Amino acid sequence: MAATAPARFQPDQAPGSLLSATVLVGPATVFVAAGLLLPLAILFRYSFNTIGPRRIMLETFSLDNYVKFFADSYYTGVLWTTLRVAALCTVVCLAMGLPLAYVLARTRSRFKNVLIMLVVLPLFVGNAVRAAGWMTLFGSKGFLNVTLMQFGVVSGPLQIMYTESAVVAGIIAINLPYMVLTLQSVIEGINRNVEEAAFSLGAGPVAMFRRVLLPLSLPGILAGSILTFILGMNAYATPVLLGGPKFKMMGPLVYGQFQLNNWPFGASVAFVLMAATLALTATANILVQRRYRR
Repeated sequence: MAATAPARFQPDQAPGSLLSATVLVGPATVFVAAGLLLPLAILFRYSFNTIGPRRIMLETFSLDNYVKFFADSYYTGVLWTTLRVAALCTVVCLAMGLPLAYVLARTRSRFKNVLIMLVVLPLFVGNAVRAAGWMTLFGSKGFLNVTLMQFGVVSGPLQIMYTESAVVAGIIAINLPYMVLTLQSVIEGINRNVEEAAFSLGAGPVAMFRRVLLPLSLPGILAGSILTFILGMNAYATPVLLGGPKFKMMGPLVYGQFQLNNWPFGASVAFVLMAATLALTATANILVQRRYRR
């Protein structure tokens, strides 16, 4: 009788817990559906429409917008540029953020909270303001060029603004705190005794990192990489301000099409961007997890 009591009371408790979960999750679900899924569904339907001679959207069901995107080397070039910039920024953020996150996670200094606040502090400044700061640094008469010319390193100003390098530097500065905070929270959850056990068994720092720390911190690496990659793929203010009108990425391209009142093609470009981002992040997630399951 005592053994069957939990089984008899468990079904009676399930409806109440299910109702409580529905009440808690319900408002957020409705808000997400109304504010995100519904507009995306409408935009997806717009992507199959066509644009009339007077820039009037015509209700049709055609794949012409997607064919136009992939058949034109200009638009595919913009997509490859966006992928290259986002991937490069993700790799650099991971290489720079992992050591800093490890130090923040393992430090026992009383100034640890101050160090974390220094990492968080740039997030309080908008992307446009930070891009404007990079403009004062990279401009032809900016701080970097003036300093190099005063010390005789260069005879004339370097062309740093309105280049891909300036855009990459700006996006890295924006995304790096997200990578550091994600990795730091995961590394803090790894028991320090595991690292000490690896050292006591004769492993060096490199072997300990490769065989112990890297596999255990893989969830944080994946989460931080996916987050920074998505932010890099959808960057808008930084490519516009630091890249100039000649440097195109997918975010400014989408906005430009809507600004030209070409909603169907702009919607198709937006969904190409979203599909490419989701497909690449999902593929990377699957490949990395398969690699470390062996």
